[in-house]
Amino acid sequence: MMNLKKIRINWVDQLKGFGIILVIYGHNLPFLESYIYTFHMPLFFFIGGLFHPDELNSTIIKKRAKQILIPYLLWSSLLFLFWLFIGRKFGDSVVLNYSIFDHFIGIFYAQGGHPYMSWGVPLWFLPSMFFTFLFFGWIKKIKNMKFQIFTLLGSIGIGFLIPTLFNAHILWSLDVSLVAMSFYALSHYLKSFIFNTSFKKRGNLIMIIAFTVHLVCSLFLIVKVDMYRSTYSNEFLFLLNAYVAICFWLLVFRSIKKNRILSFFGKNTIPVLALHLRMLTVIKLFLLVFLSAKTFSFNEVEKVILVIAQLMLLYPIIILINKYAPILNGKTKTKTRN
Repeated sequence: MMNLKKIRINWVDQLKGFGIILVIYGHNLPFLESYIYTFHMPLFFFIGGLFHPDELNSTIIKKRAKQILIPYLLWSSLLFLFWLFIGRKFGDSVVLNYSIFDHFIGIFYAQGGHPYMSWGVPLWFLPSMFFTFLFFGWIKKIKNMKFQIFTLLGSIGIGFLIPTLFNAHILWSLDVSLVAMSFYALSHYLKSFIFNTSFKKRGNLIMIIAFTVHLVCSLFLIVKVDMYRSTYSNEFLFLLNAYVAICFWLLVFRSIKKNRILSFFGKNTIPVLALHLRMLTVIKLFLLVFLSAKTFSFNEVEKVILVIAQLMLLYPIIILINKYAPILNGKTKTKTRN
C-alpha cells in the first residue's frame, strides 16, 4: 500500500496536474484547443479508474459522494450566487438574457450548457465522474467475467448511441459517464500492470509509437472532440487516439522527476476546475480597469501567460480552502493531536 502511495506522489498527481492545466489552457481557446480536447477528459477518467475500489458498498459510495458530489453542490451553489448578484449583469448573460430559474435548475441538471450553467460549465465533470464510478461499480458486481465484460461493452455502446438518438443534453451527463467507462474500466483492469511494470527498457520506443499513432489519429478527427457535448467525431478513432495519448503522457510523467507545481495542482483539481474561469474574469477586470483594455483578443503567447496568471491567483486560494474549508476540495479537516 505504501508503494502505491509513493508511486502516486511521483507521477499520478503530476499527470493530474498536467491534465488540469490543459483544462485551463483549453478554455483560453488556444491554437491547440482541438488537440487538447482529443484526450484531456479521457485522461481524468483513466486516472480515476486506477483508484476504483475492489468492492462497492454503501460506505464507499458515501465516501465518494463526499469527495465529489458534495464539492460539486457547494461550488455550483456558490458560483450560481456569484452569477446571480454579479455575473449576470455583464457579458453574455446580459446580451442573451439568461434565465435565473434555468441557471438555478442547472445546479441539479449539471449538463445544460451556458443557458443553464454559465456560472460554471466545467463542473459538469464531477457528477459525470461520480456516475462513472457508480456504473462501473455495479457492473463489477457481476461475478461471471465474460458477462461482466459484455455488460460493460454494451453500456459503453449505449453511451455512444444516446447522442445520436436524442438531440438534447442528458441529465448529469449520464451518457458521457457510460462512454467514460472505456477509460475508467481499462485502467482499473490494468492497474497492477501500470503500477508494477517498469517501462525503462522499452519505454522510449513505446512513447514514440504511441505519440505517432496519437498524432495521426488526431489529424483524422475532423470534427472537434468534446465529451461534454457528446461529440466524438469518429467513435473508433476517438477511443484509439485517447488510449495512445494516455499511454504516451503516462510514460512521459513516469520518466520525469517530481515536479512540485504539477503535484500541487494535481492534488487540488476540484478548486481549479471550479475557479479557473473566474480567475480569468479577474484578470480581464484588471486589464479593463488599470490598462484600459477595450477588447480581449489574446495571441498564443498571451494565452500561455494567462494560464500562468490564473494558476498564480489560484494558488493562495487553494491554500486557504485546504486550511479552512477542505470540503470544497473533497477533503475533511485533519484532527490535530494534543
